[in-house]
Amino acid sequence: MRFIPFLLANANKNGYHLHMNTLINKLRIIAIIALFPAALMAGSTPEFTLIIKNHRFQPTELHIPAGKKVKLIVVNQDATAEEFESYVLNREKIIAPLSKAVVFIGPLKPGHYPFFGEFNMKTAQGVVIAE
Repeated sequence: MRFIPFLLANANKNGYHLHMNTLINKLRIIAIIALFPAALMAGSTPEFTLIIKNHRFQPTELHIPAGKKVKLIVVNQDATAEEFESYVLNREKIIAPLSKAVVFIGPLKPGHYPFFGEFNMKTAQGVVIAE
């Protein structure tokens, strides 16, 4: 610990202070450049929630913007597992009981994209509508 006051007292004599500030500033710039694309991506991806309750998807029609990648948060409120599946979206994700999962879809052309719950196909039906 005695070494630190010595460095601070002699910072201007040997240029240590100047070099450390330059290094710290360069590291800050590198961190900003590295994190900037991730920040842009996180801020621009719209999120939608799809709930599974009583072996049904709510809402049954999910309207999303066409031409954009979207983050779909699937929340399973049932005591049994369910699977979010769509042949046209090329997605298949099992959602454990009383939990949630994330599914990214798109960007999609305008249109209707059906999905279903494979474990309860008669009741768990829905459609993504890209507009």
